[in-house]
Amino acid sequence: MEKTKQLVESIKKGIQEKKGSNIVVADLGNIEGAICRYFVICTGQSPTQVEAIADSVTDVVRVFAGEKPVKVVGLENAQWVAMDYTDAMVHIFLPDVREYYDLEHLWEDAKMERVPDEE
Repeated sequence: MEKTKQLVESIKKGIQEKKGSNIVVADLGNIEGAICRYFVICTGQSPTQVEAIADSVTDVVRVFAGEKPVKVVGLENAQWVAMDYTDAMVHIFLPDVREYYDLEHLWEDAKMERVPDEE
């Protein structure tokens, strides 16, 4: 469990380094049939920022948690990038795409941690 918590902390740090906003960590551990333990969801304001956040998460997680994503999809359009770290999935959205898919509502039974935006 400690390794998974370190992974999630590293993901949050990678997002914050590129000014990703509205970070939510959904703990799916008590939800039957969930595909992973955590969803980490955030917003980037442009496709360029979404891509930069994904790159930062990859770099920070590699350094601090020693892991690489199993799969990364969505970099072509950079409107919604999903990064699979097995125990955690990272979702980086443009604002309108995040609102449309509303993952927080989809997983509303999960315990949600909302991370304050850094100034």
